[in-house]
Amino acid sequence: MNIALLGATGNVGQMILQILEERNFPIDKIYLFSSERSAGEKITFRDEEYILEALSKEAFEDKDIDLAFLAAGGDLSKEYAPFLAKKGIINIDNSSYFRMEENIPLVVPEINGDLVTEDDKIIANPNCSTIKSVMVLKPLEKYGIKRVIYNTYQSVSGSGVGGIRDLED
Repeated sequence: MNIALLGATGNVGQMILQILEERNFPIDKIYLFSSERSAGEKITFRDEEYILEALSKEAFEDKDIDLAFLAAGGDLSKEYAPFLAKKGIINIDNSSYFRMEENIPLVVPEINGDLVTEDDKIIANPNCSTIKSVMVLKPLEKYGIKRVIYNTYQSVSGSGVGGIRDLED
């Protein structure tokens, strides 16, 4: 399987790489995309160095990609997910952009992964707080719970690398 990661240098992109490595996800080839500012830098993944490519539509012309993880924010997801979907690439979008779209499945694989069909080329995922809460609440359905009050407070990680640096300083 050939994979693309849009937003490889950000917090979410780095976590995606970590999880792919930890779970030994089957990857034949991986393409790592970043902003123009980070292009040319190197990232180590599975003990190999990869050179970051500047994200552009032209960068996908000569690549055979099966699956793309979008971790670069809503504006880039809005632009790139439909573009990649038209090329037959399955997109897993980590932004909020597609979360409320009627024809795009909003999926936590362990809860409702069965909603995804072969025709779905854009798959949205909920934010981290929602994912964690539904994982706990789903097994409780059988007890007939009628209401849950759940409060979350956005962590500094939601502001990206800059927010984490500010906190550290």
